[in-house]
Amino acid sequence: MEGELFRALYVMVQQEAKLVSRSKGVCFSDAVVVLVFFWAVLHDRPICWACQDSNWPKEWGWLSLPSDATMSRRLKTLSCCRLIAGLYHRLLSRDQSLCCCRRIDSKPLVVGGFSKDRDARRGYATGGLARGYKMSVAWGRAPVPDTLVLAPLNQSDPQCAVKLIDLLAEQEAAGYLLADATHDTNPAHQHAADNGFQLLAPRKLPGTALGHREHSPARLRSIEMLEGPDRFGRELYGLREQIERRFGRLCSFGGGLQPLPSWVRRPRRVTRWVIAKLIISGLLELHNHVLAA
Repeated sequence: MEGELFRALYVMVQQEAKLVSRSKGVCFSDAVVVLVFFWAVLHDRPICWACQDSNWPKEWGWLSLPSDATMSRRLKTLSCCRLIAGLYHRLLSRDQSLCCCRRIDSKPLVVGGFSKDRDARRGYATGGLARGYKMSVAWGRAPVPDTLVLAPLNQSDPQCAVKLIDLLAEQEAAGYLLADATHDTNPAHQHAADNGFQLLAPRKLPGTALGHREHSPARLRSIEMLEGPDRFGRELYGLREQIERRFGRLCSFGGGLQPLPSWVRRPRRVTRWVIAKLIISGLLELHNHVLAA
């Protein structure tokens, strides 16, 4: 499976690299640098491992490999970042149909308790407190999220949701946002409404009184849709379970998103690693759809 995914990656990288001019004064093209990076990510190995000929199959023996130092320097360049971003947006544009319903959720990316990553923070994760980062996504119909935010683990879900809404607003998107009960705050509901969205998030204690404080009209609308007599809101919210399945597929295959390895630290490396895993997962989903057809 890894071989098939990498061959698909190779084709997509070559197609995307043809859209931009080659960087001048370099021995290795951006396409080669990005391919070596994805070979490491696909096998959950550090980049220095992917720079060794012995770790590549014979069918790729023709590929000249850059050194570890070259990889470290080139992956920071704007041209390589644009190429990786182009791969992501190529998958994102696979479904151009109108999407009026997006699912919002977050996933903890935990590091070791004694990690020296000064950007990782302690916050709530599955099973209790942990230290690391948090990936928050807004997922529509495409094989990759419409937008994502990487934040320290101590940032709350509503804070991340506000950033996601801002990014969606830049894309001129609108519609319903389906989130879990941790996103049910007045500021999050109002911010969504101000940007053309209706946030649907159940209360932690549905059916209870609202107290005497003033509530956002958008939050009251969410409560009415989820707890009122009309079934539309509850049936619409039932679509949210799709993001749970997407997160499950993202983490349940060889090369998927697992706990952050020891060589992936600091926001720049974590973001690059997570985006690469999402691209690989999106390619796998397209591959499975082709087989099913």
